[in-house]
Amino acid sequence: MAEKVIRLTKQGLDKLKIELEELKKTKRPAVIDRIKRAKDFGDLSENAEYEDARNEQSFIEGRIQELEYMIKYAQVGESHSANEVSLGSNVTVDMDGDKATYEIVGSTEADPMHGKISDDSPIGSVLLGKKTGEKVTAKTPGGDLEIKIIAVQ
Repeated sequence: MAEKVIRLTKQGLDKLKIELEELKKTKRPAVIDRIKRAKDFGDLSENAEYEDARNEQSFIEGRIQELEYMIKYAQVGESHSANEVSLGSNVTVDMDGDKATYEIVGSTEADPMHGKISDDSPIGSVLLGKKTGEKVTAKTPGGDLEIKIIAVQ
């Protein structure tokens, strides 16, 4: 597998580490216990509890591998300038008359419904490296969008 840099904010990396810790110390042992108890029910070929526990174990193990990979190849980026947009910046913008504030995050942290947009998204990518007062144009699926940067924190 080719190594890929996973761009994250410090908070995003911390969140992944907490999730990994919970999976390893709480959820993995719990599902192993469920499998042991389900085996006691007898015939495994028709044991729905056993099958369900094995499916959950598979999901947990896959997520652990995914998190370990993301943490191993994480590159933490933070704001370097008070008025220049970078990973981790909170940016207030005016988009065709509508004001909005976004946090620029890595693609694995993106949550547009909560104001977190990816640095790879059409809007996030054009904002990177720009400063307060600059105007940019984002090419979105809905067409070109004129954006003016009002503030960067």
